[in-house]
Formats: sequence, structure tokens, C-alpha cells
Amino acid sequence: MNIHEAIRTRRSIGKVSQEPIDKAVIEQILEAGIYAPNHRLTEPWRFFVLRGDGRKQLGDALARIALAGEADPSSPENEIKAESAKKKAFRAPVIIAVAVSPAERHDIIELEEYGAVNAAIQNMLLTIHALGLGAVWRSGEPCYHPLMNESFGLRPQDKMLGFIYLGVPDMAPPQAKRAAAELKTTWIDG
Repeated sequence: MNIHEAIRTRRSIGKVSQEPIDKAVIEQILEAGIYAPNHRLTEPWRFFVLRGDGRKQLGDALARIALAGEADPSSPENEIKAESAKKKAFRAPVIIAVAVSPAERHDIIELEEYGAVNAAIQNMLLTIHALGLGAVWRSGEPCYHPLMNESFGLRPQDKMLGFIYLGVPDMAPPQAKRAAAELKTTWIDG
């Protein structure tokens, strides 16, 4: 698959089978991530590969976050809420949690560190697609919660940027819906 085809045909695949993914394939995906563009070569990405019972770490974090601030976490309603949050970690056989760990140097712009990690995630998603696998990049409020950092041993200045749910596709890819580039482009010629 050439790069143009990969970019144009990659889609978020939210439903995958529980078929295991070989460690060598996951390593190939991670390798693609580390070749993302990165100003000053700080390599600010951190990857956590969750498989099998390792997915409990994410499930427990999601449950803790779901109950954070609840007056009675042990109420029947909140127990259901926590169990529902835990189950999210088992929707795919592999989850790659991706975090940014910004360098602490005066010459580093923190926003560029985030950009590098987002580019790493895109490299990984394109590689997953080219390998014939499916994935969806999930984020949202729980991703950025301080308890998520705590659950993965991240520093306060670090941030989880998303979870790549990875597996063998168990759905047809959705159709692409994008506005034409010309509608989003301003040409400035001198």
C-alpha cells in the first residue's frame, strides 16, 4: 500500500475481534511511532502496551476516574458505573496507551512535544492500516485526568494523549467524509 492510499483509506475501526496480535507486529507499529518528526529530537513519547490481564490497569484507572468525586462510590449505581468503565479496557486484544513526557529544557516548546506524539500516533495508525489491522484512537476526559497519570506512573507534567485500541477488524470501514482541501486553504503568493 503506498502512502497516499494509506492516508486516504485509513479509518477508525471501533469494533475488532479478540484474536491475539503477535508481539512482532506490535513492535513494528511502535517502531513506526518513534520515527515521527520531533523538533530537537527529544523523543517525548511513552508507550504502554496492554494485553491480556495487563488491560486491567487501564480498566481500573477508568473505574477510579468514573467514581472520582462521587459521594458514595459503593452505591449500587456507582458499582454499575465502575464496572461499565472497566469493561472499556477489554474492547480490543491490544491497547497501546500513548503519553507525552515533555522535556524540561528552556529551549523546548511544550506544544511541539505534544505535536510530536500526535504525529507518532498517526504513524502508528497508518502502519496498523497498512498491516490490514484495525484501530481506533480513543481519548476524552478520563485520558487527561490526574488519576490516569498516577495509574501509569507519569509525572504531573506528562499527559496521556490517547489509547489505540488495536485488533483484527470486525466491521466494514466507514466512508470518508472530508471537505475538499481547497475549502480550507488560502494560497499566499508573492
